[in-house]
Amino acid sequence: MRLFVGIDLPWQLRQGIANLATSGIQGARWVPPENYHLTLRFIGEVPPHRAEEIDLSLAALRGRKLELTLAGVGTFSKGGRANTLYVGVERNQRLEHLQSKIETALQRTGLDPERRRFQPHVTLARLDNAPEYKLVEFVQAHNLFRSEAFSVEHFTLFSSQLGKEQSVYTAEVEYDLG
Repeated sequence: MRLFVGIDLPWQLRQGIANLATSGIQGARWVPPENYHLTLRFIGEVPPHRAEEIDLSLAALRGRKLELTLAGVGTFSKGGRANTLYVGVERNQRLEHLQSKIETALQRTGLDPERRRFQPHVTLARLDNAPEYKLVEFVQAHNLFRSEAFSVEHFTLFSSQLGKEQSVYTAEVEYDLG
């Protein structure tokens, strides 16, 4: 199973984000609204017994409900080329604390530590040689984007199946926040 831990977004918020994804940027593969989420930790391929250990570890976590606000847009780059267009998340200490607890729990199950710094975001598009000036225009046009605050009452263990056009994400288990 290919797994990740994330936060599902309310449908109304997904529609608001989808309205940003109307611009024609050559080389952008837009993520469909049903796939919008905020990844707390990518896990990757694991055998069934490891998935059970991960589930038990996440189920033992205690965390508090939180409010999140999406704000701004930006790009991530690899090797000097933008490869991801995203909507950002306003800094939130409860979110960072929850992510840290999830990271610790997953390391206790034997997973290697995450090497990348946690930068909460919702991916809008994967980029393949998109013209830099188009990305700059998009970011400038939408940088003031700000969502209404939304309540997060649980986090989710998702499975992911890679497809030709897009991945299919399935919510496997939801873990309530108190």
